[in-house]
Amino acid sequence: MHTTKSESIILFIVLCSILILLLVFFIAWIVYRYQQKQNAYFKTIEEIKATHDNMLLQSQVEMQEMTLQHISREIHDNIGQKLALAKLLLNTLPPQATAGISAQVDSSVEILSQAVTELTDLSRSMSNEMVLQNGIIKATETELSQIKKSAVYEINFDVSGNTIFLEVNRELILFRVIQESLHNIIKHAKASIININLHYGERCLALEIADNGTGFNMEDPGSAGTGIKNIQKRIRLLNGTSRINSIINKGTKINIEIPFT
Repeated sequence: MHTTKSESIILFIVLCSILILLLVFFIAWIVYRYQQKQNAYFKTIEEIKATHDNMLLQSQVEMQEMTLQHISREIHDNIGQKLALAKLLLNTLPPQATAGISAQVDSSVEILSQAVTELTDLSRSMSNEMVLQNGIIKATETELSQIKKSAVYEINFDVSGNTIFLEVNRELILFRVIQESLHNIIKHAKASIININLHYGERCLALEIADNGTGFNMEDPGSAGTGIKNIQKRIRLLNGTSRINSIINKGTKINIEIPFT
């Protein structure tokens, strides 16, 4: 009788232990499933946010591009034509009308010619036609040739690796990054040397833009300005990475990598 009672107690304890273990496993399974669903939910939210951010960036880039195209057309169709007409009128003045003022007329024609040329170059720089027709290398060379005319900067542009043409919109965005970087250097850096390197690797395109200007404080979030932020936004749109290194009074270097796919 005593043995039977002991066995019953042991059996009861074993059954209780099994039930407790099952309950623990059940609770653990519920927690695990909950965490899985929570992680999936947060992942979905992040994907939606990333998609939204990319769409927003794409819209901003497209709007900026439309604005640049509009300004380019206005320069070409209106301002450029008016200056060209003024130059034509000066050139067709009768000899008697220019007696005694030929030097001034010649000077005015020369100034107008320079203005027409510079506005044409500016229009091409804003337009996407240069990139669409010739690619980023030729477009960058053209952009740098305009800056060289100022005789302020020593400019070095090197291309290495096996050239690969990216999808047109990707090359256009990258070209705008180069333009933004050059604009920042001209406006803020007080540099005398600009170095740009394009390297076509096996899997990505590496871009380096460096100057010997005043630099900025990397530890101050507000010192980089909107230009650097615009560059970083455009690079994210290309699924690329960017690293910026700047030292006060020694210059700034921007390293960018854009995957081919």
